[in-house]
Amino acid sequence: MKNRVVIITEIISPYRIPLFNALACRAEVDLHVIFLGETDPKLRQWRVYKEEIKFSFQILPSWRHRVGKYNALLNAGLWRALNHSKPQIILCGGYSYFASWEALLWAQRHKVPFLLWSESNQQDHRRRHVVVEFLKRQFLRRCDGFLVPGRSAFEYIRTHQINDRSISIAPNAVDNGLFSNSAEIARKEAGQYRKKLGLPNRFFLFVGRLVREKGIFELLEAYGRLEAELRQNVGLVIVGDGPCRSEIEQSAGRISSGNIVFSGFVHREAIGAYYGLAEVLILPTYTDTWGMVVNEAMASGLPIIVSRAAGCSVDLIRENWNGMLISAKDVDGLEFTMRRVASEPDLRQIMGANSAKHIREYSPQAWALSVERAIRGVVENHEG
Repeated sequence: MKNRVVIITEIISPYRIPLFNALACRAEVDLHVIFLGETDPKLRQWRVYKEEIKFSFQILPSWRHRVGKYNALLNAGLWRALNHSKPQIILCGGYSYFASWEALLWAQRHKVPFLLWSESNQQDHRRRHVVVEFLKRQFLRRCDGFLVPGRSAFEYIRTHQINDRSISIAPNAVDNGLFSNSAEIARKEAGQYRKKLGLPNRFFLFVGRLVREKGIFELLEAYGRLEAELRQNVGLVIVGDGPCRSEIEQSAGRISSGNIVFSGFVHREAIGAYYGLAEVLILPTYTDTWGMVVNEAMASGLPIIVSRAAGCSVDLIRENWNGMLISAKDVDGLEFTMRRVASEPDLRQIMGANSAKHIREYSPQAWALSVERAIRGVVENHEG
């Protein structure tokens, strides 16, 4: 028997579509997705791949406004949409939107189990406001179950006195085949792609928004400390855009030798070439609930250097096996690790192969199976 599942999530993210497609194929799930917005053009430059969607969905009318670092998103029609879709369980992505609270109220009013999909983790170095924390606790205590992407998020939910049996892990995933295939094509035609994209023969790779919290300034400082000869042999390619771009470019200009390339924002279908030609992905973030670029790079067969602040670090990285962990803001540690990875080609090859092997466990199908099990458990507990 199918359960009518309604997912409430912010926007049509390209890396979520394969997950929802896989969930819609599960035998026990009748899926409908309510998006609170189509996209967020001021924050993200993603294309909206509606043609890939294979599940029932709707997009609510919305109004978005930013106050400092806070994002206010208001929606119309959620209550009516829930009445129309008649969910037997609601899976809500996050607790920070007004729509999340409205959905929780609707679920309580209609005695429908409410499952929170949360990616918050213990390592995240953001300061949390006392009022926000109070509201979060009130929200969590009203949920019937919790879905998290990995162990860090699991431990974070536990700190709020949540019973372990109420928490299910559904491993965060991307379309591994898409990135693996794109990277392999680029490797086979390396000369052509390097010329087309203006890439060095060898390079470290950063992919992400150009904001201070991603650790990009620490990355530049660590790169600038490397020996001039090493910088001349191994460049640094920065893929992404954001409010700090001009400041980052100024910092890069102060590094006297080396090859630093700013490629700007790159869409999903083109990013595989960068992964395929890079020697290692570096994500020195000090605030990241997960870090989906790590999944993408691992699917492309890359070794990873990532800070322990990234939510994915505990699950995806086995130190000296497929990558290396550093502390957030640790320039000395990052410099040492970059130097080691650049100078040991055999290590890079082994770690890249291990990345490709390990990430197979993190597929859209694995995510969908875990979600189906979590839904079954919450529904059974609610009926019991």
